[in-house]
Amino acid sequence: MHHTVEIEGLSYSYPDGQLALENISLKIGPDEKVALVGPNGAGKSTLMLHLNGLLRPDSGAVRVGGLPVTEDNVGQIRAWVGLVFQNPDDQLFNPKVFDDVAFGPLHMNLTEAEVRTRSMEALDAVGMSGYAGRISHHLSLGEKKRIAIATVLSMEPKILVLDEPTAGLDPRARRSLINLLDSMVCTMLIATHDMRLVAECFPRTVILDEGKIVADGQTESLMTNEPLLAAHGLEKP
Repeated sequence: MHHTVEIEGLSYSYPDGQLALENISLKIGPDEKVALVGPNGAGKSTLMLHLNGLLRPDSGAVRVGGLPVTEDNVGQIRAWVGLVFQNPDDQLFNPKVFDDVAFGPLHMNLTEAEVRTRSMEALDAVGMSGYAGRISHHLSLGEKKRIAIATVLSMEPKILVLDEPTAGLDPRARRSLINLLDSMVCTMLIATHDMRLVAECFPRTVILDEGKIVADGQTESLMTNEPLLAAHGLEKP
């Protein structure tokens, strides 16, 4: 159950009263890779922030691994759900790369040896094992994005949630990150405008527009429906 996400009838309004999400229902199974696409302002990032309790719905329910996202469970759920923000500078705040990646495990009552093992394994998983001693501030955007993913992987999450992971990357860095995401075996939800990434790595796609799910199905099928894509500001890859 740890690898599942269940959202039922979720609605959420911003503090100014604007409706951001309306009656969202979505189930993601173990090790399923799902892309969340739609125009800017559709509510993609807002939906993602509900998965580890950073936002709470006005109505409806969110369950992760069978547990409702409530105050009593949010600590456990945040250990299960690894959230990678669009801007890696929101996650990298230590001087050295290793310190950033080790930050989470250091707060998990692990031994020093266990922290080091987890951190180095996470860096190795994203192809950055030689960067442990580097200064995060001096890295390229693509390198920072990989390190941001490593900071989450070191926590050994059951579910990986990524917001626009390829945004702003040059072609080489983008290809490198796509290969990484494609190789990973875990439950994954990604919000993106990169339709080629979706077509290549994500068998299922959910289209969100104006806070509502307007389509949910096999990526291959949705990507051939050009009128549907055009109606929601999307282009065929």
